[in-house]
Amino acid sequence: MDDPEKILKYGSGKADETEVYYARGRTISADLKRDKVSAAVESQSAVLTVRVILQGKIGTSSTNDPGRWKDCFHAALDGAHLVSAQPWKGLPDPVLGDPAPLAFDPDLPMDPQTVQDLLGELKAGAASYKDVEITSGSAELSTGEILLMNSSGITYRRPVTSVGVSLETIREQSTGYEFDHSVYFDIDAGSVGEKAAELAHRSHGGKDIPSGEYEVVLSPIALAQVLGAVVVPALNGRNVNAGRSRLAGHLGEQIADSSLNLLDDPFRPRAPGSTRWDAEGVPTEPVHFIRDGILESFCYDLKTAYRYDTRSTGSAVRGGPGGAPSIGHHNLVLDGPRGPLLEDSVLYIRDVVGAHTANPMSGDFSVELSNPFMAKDGDFELPVRKAMLSGNAFDMLNDVVRISPETRSVGSMILPSIRLKNQKIIVN
Repeated sequence: MDDPEKILKYGSGKADETEVYYARGRTISADLKRDKVSAAVESQSAVLTVRVILQGKIGTSSTNDPGRWKDCFHAALDGAHLVSAQPWKGLPDPVLGDPAPLAFDPDLPMDPQTVQDLLGELKAGAASYKDVEITSGSAELSTGEILLMNSSGITYRRPVTSVGVSLETIREQSTGYEFDHSVYFDIDAGSVGEKAAELAHRSHGGKDIPSGEYEVVLSPIALAQVLGAVVVPALNGRNVNAGRSRLAGHLGEQIADSSLNLLDDPFRPRAPGSTRWDAEGVPTEPVHFIRDGILESFCYDLKTAYRYDTRSTGSAVRGGPGGAPSIGHHNLVLDGPRGPLLEDSVLYIRDVVGAHTANPMSGDFSVELSNPFMAKDGDFELPVRKAMLSGNAFDMLNDVVRISPETRSVGSMILPSIRLKNQKIIVN
């Protein structure tokens, strides 16, 4: 983009405040259809988002053509004229000292051969199981930069990189899926391919189990589904103050097992969401939602904080490169008592289907299990054919036995596997 500062100069006198968010990137990706490359793409993108504030009225507009920044500015200004005013205390001032990025790999090899090599490693890993076929897969490399400027004097830049691979496999009617993503070029694509094939292989010939209460282990993937559908929205300050959160009015109370901690850690080393400033330029900070089982905090962006007379927790994120700021988290981390999870008999749940149908107010959910196994003394002894997990996500926080020593990134969450007692399993 040619001199984004001219947008701020242009906005002076036309709006009380102006914010410019510019994201550009380059991506190289390829897809597998069965075990053949079906598509390979190299692309470049640029998205400009302008936000203006006029007498407490906020307007936002985006464009994929930064050369049309003036049209974008006026679209944001027109939008501001159409909305109601709200309490507003100003965009943040520049306060950051250390500009060094927290999540960036300067040595990421951005070339088609690297993508091809990653696909080859996926296929080689899956070949460990001869009775399993690949149905689809992908590998992607991306690099870019995010620029945030505002009329209060902020000019923040953050380089970004990412690597991602995934593979889906099948053995007759049994499927397996595995993925990995990272900011750094440290992905083991061969292990991803082998795990995807192993899941399809081991899930074959599933048996029914009786309905009843079980001790269960949720993998990080299954745990992320439940937390993301129910617990994360309940910690959103906007939902809390609008009466759409079961946790409203419970600050300072015990809502989880006394050994459990849940926090947003924006400074976690090598984590995908690590950043020194949020999507509005507010300095980030660790936000301890649950500490020793006690509900300690909710999260806020500027707009919601001003509306409810509190402070931003540096929790503003963008839903996409062209999205307006909204409340979210950077690296949601769960911590607690760690130890082995699969000793004696337990139902291991790899993934769940239908978490989006959970009731975010009550926390009640009923989800179909994906790749479940009965495990004993560390071994997956029996694949389970079909079953459902029914319960309450908030009550689940009090049913924790322990969590695994290992964690993995699932989107913007960094989670362990978790063992829970007294979980209701329904088999039709």
